[in-house]
Amino acid sequence: MLTPERHRKIIEQLGEKQVVTIQELVEATSSSESTIRRDLSQLQKEKKLKRVHGGASLLHQKSEELSVIEKSAKNSPEKERIAQFAGDLVVEGDCIYIDAGTTTLKMIPYLKDKDITVVTNAISHLDLLTEYEIKTYLIGGLVKPKTKALVGSGALNSLRTYRFDKVFLGINGIHLDAGFTTPDPEEAAVKQLAISLSQKTFVLADHTKFNEASFSKVAELNEAIIITNEIDEDAAYDFQDKTDIRVVTP
Repeated sequence: MLTPERHRKIIEQLGEKQVVTIQELVEATSSSESTIRRDLSQLQKEKKLKRVHGGASLLHQKSEELSVIEKSAKNSPEKERIAQFAGDLVVEGDCIYIDAGTTTLKMIPYLKDKDITVVTNAISHLDLLTEYEIKTYLIGGLVKPKTKALVGSGALNSLRTYRFDKVFLGINGIHLDAGFTTPDPEEAAVKQLAISLSQKTFVLADHTKFNEASFSKVAELNEAIIITNEIDEDAAYDFQDKTDIRVVTP
């Protein structure tokens, strides 16, 4: 099978299944595993698919944004490990910003009994923060129904009054060229400002966020340290000159 025909077959398979394994593509195209791996790498460079562990998936729409409930159902064990690692980075006396997001929410139990100050734009975080009696400031702004995040000019004006030792951000996409991205420009603006107000920024992202690019740029890769649960060798090599990645093992 010629290369263009193989590529067409791979895209067809993805259209039908959303996610395909290398073995499925080997069988569908009667090709070797090494050939399929090269094909997937080429198609990813052409932004026609996303490489995932053991196969490939369709790229998400640039403006796609899931609700808190939808996000909570995805990769929960991985998010828990990332959140624990992030929580352990917070030390006594820290003033930190915790961004809206399901992984950042999971950080909060690992902050209990620490003498810290938290600023957040996430309404969904308040129950846990108050339950653990963590000193918390909620910024103002417009409430986004899907993510329960506070955004807009009110959020930016409120956020500017603070300075942080560490910032912990959720993110939708991590891409070699596009950097850190998120679907909504207003939410991106809040994240950008938080980064500028902090001594150190951490992005909490499970492995599915790599090689994704959403609509709105948040920051360049070198502006934050990534905490993730998994990254394959090829991706690690590609990203190593642009950012610091901390991989949390089970």
